Amino acid sequence: MQKLLLILLFFPVVLCAQLRDSVRVDPPANAQEIIEDFLQNTDSEGDFDFNTFFELLEDYLNAPLDLNRASEATLRDMGIFNDAQIRNLLNYRQIAGELISIYELQAVPGFELPFIRRILPYVTVRGDVDDYQIPFKEMLVGGRHEVYLRWSRILEQQRGYTPSETGASRYLGDPNQLYVRYRHAYGTRLSYGFTAEKDRGEEFFRGSNPQGFDFYSAHFFLRDYSKTLKALAIGDYAVSFGQGLMLFTGFGIGKSSNPMTIKRSGQILRPYTSANEVNFFRGAGATLAFGKQIETTVFASIRGRNAALLEPDTTESDIEIRNFTSFDLAGLHRTPTEIARKNALQQFTTGASIRWKRRNSHIAFNALYNKFDKTLTPNIRPYNRFFFAGDELVNVGVDYSLIRGNINFFGETAMSDNGAIATVNAMLIGLDRKIDLAILHRYFPRDYQALNPNPFAETLGARNEQGLYFGLEMRPARNWTAFAYFDAWSHPWLRFNVDAPSRGYEYRVRVNYELRRRLRAFVEVREEIKERNAPESPDNYRILADFRTFQTRLHIERQISRVLELRSRLDWGFSQVDGGRQSTGFSVYQDVIFRPISFPLSFTTRFAVFDTEGFQTRFYSFESDLLFNFSIPAYYNRGTRFYLNMRYRATRNLTIEGRIAQTYWANQETIGSGLETIEGPTRTQASAQIRYRF
Repeated sequence: MQKLLLILLFFPVVLCAQLRDSVRVDPPANAQEIIEDFLQNTDSEGDFDFNTFFELLEDYLNAPLDLNRASEATLRDMGIFNDAQIRNLLNYRQIAGELISIYELQAVPGFELPFIRRILPYVTVRGDVDDYQIPFKEMLVGGRHEVYLRWSRILEQQRGYTPSETGASRYLGDPNQLYVRYRHAYGTRLSYGFTAEKDRGEEFFRGSNPQGFDFYSAHFFLRDYSKTLKALAIGDYAVSFGQGLMLFTGFGIGKSSNPMTIKRSGQILRPYTSANEVNFFRGAGATLAFGKQIETTVFASIRGRNAALLEPDTTESDIEIRNFTSFDLAGLHRTPTEIARKNALQQFTTGASIRWKRRNSHIAFNALYNKFDKTLTPNIRPYNRFFFAGDELVNVGVDYSLIRGNINFFGETAMSDNGAIATVNAMLIGLDRKIDLAILHRYFPRDYQALNPNPFAETLGARNEQGLYFGLEMRPARNWTAFAYFDAWSHPWLRFNVDAPSRGYEYRVRVNYELRRRLRAFVEVREEIKERNAPESPDNYRILADFRTFQTRLHIERQISRVLELRSRLDWGFSQVDGGRQSTGFSVYQDVIFRPISFPLSFTTRFAVFDTEGFQTRFYSFESDLLFNFSIPAYYNRGTRFYLNMRYRATRNLTIEGRIAQTYWANQETIGSGLETIEGPTRTQASAQIRYRF
């Protein structure tokens, strides 16, 4: 089996397609950069685990979205329109009526011709009355069926897979990562299927996983079935309220290269098809419409959660453990300790939202209740003094949006059951046909508590933060766009590794040039200064220092011919502590993308060189991967990075993909830490995937 999978690596893969009969959807360039920014802002690295974030785009390839009927939530869920474009489109429809042609979009502020060309495969202009007459049986058996089989592993020997020594911890499973997925979709109206995944190091059909894979997920989702039933979710699904103060289980865009993308709203219920083992609910939910103005969403979920249990202070082995100290969000079950945490906790969640809407505005009242079968008892530290503790939590709130002319005011205010109130409010303003402004203010008190919040913020958790954000988009001339934002924030209470109230600010400026489909280039500057514990301060008396990060980027994409594209990027920057010595670094890469129209073989490859003085000076770069699987590594230290993606389209329905990626660190003798340690300077990952459609 492993030999067969390795052979598949030598079949090429198409990375991008623009036609409706395509079997590959690459995220648009602005969306790729949003993912880069997501990891930059969370100080993490690795694979993007919301691996079906752009799956909806492929559904719209087969059933294009009617822009005359699309709601604000639907447009936002697509992930290719920014907030200003959505506001301008809705405002244009309200003033001028329905679009006659797709090219009438050129009359909408913010819709430049290159952008219109990019969205053409996914949208249409019909103006037809919504069709609720499709028989349910036809949706069940018609549409598109897809099967995915994926394999991946690190080729070098890692410490966790070496022969076990006496008393030494090792992974119980093999180093192969396996993924199986089946999905049926009827346009965007119906989706059902299942997902199964085994991570590297987890057991497979033995030990802790006699049933096979470590993670299973199944879903059934029906949308716009009738004028009353707007959504029905059974099995695993995602839920998002308002701006994310109470609940947002999808991918939340934060500060990014597009400063107008700050609004969180979208469909409240969505199907869950990802392999992320944390951000979903399991049960049922429904959205019902009562007339044209009132919608009600209700849902309930019960599922196991990974948690670190609090061992009782007793020698009795059969005593029931009733407390846990923290959630385990990694989703990995490779060692006895990790396996013991699997589904150690049961969580019951129920919630409801009542929304009143009129034209392009709405107000919604939301309620959320969480109950655990054990009590959260965290290890008390000064920074987590006001974190949630207990076995149940109630949140209530209201979210709102009002569009009048060129202004969109929106926000959310929520309260936890300890009485703490958090709020986030923003405005998107069309100052001129060529200038858009975004303003966002957030206030999260130190004692506000929510389990799955994800609002626009500098830090995670929707607590202990106050901030003010300004974003600006200008289109001064044809083919030219300028973006800028400035964000300032403060943390009135302590944070992890920050032993005093702190503050910071960040700004970013980008100038973009695009010439039809032939050339896209931009240059940007970004700087962030935030306070953290000074590295040299004594343990008994922590003082804060300013940590400064400065980066500049030059990016060029050149369409050489219809089948060949080149992409080049140069990053340079430095980090600095309290005005001391600058730790500098750079990275540069060259992409070659070959995607013939009529030939079944295609590929993309990258070679990158980087030289920085450590992880603090790092650069994130989006990498094309297998379909619906994205990688965004951090380039740091000194070395090179190479990857090759290949694709072979054997038939119209069968696609075989392969990938090999290797990082070489010239200044390291070992890579990684703990059980992930590799003795040597290289880390090589091989992957393969088969996709069959019928």
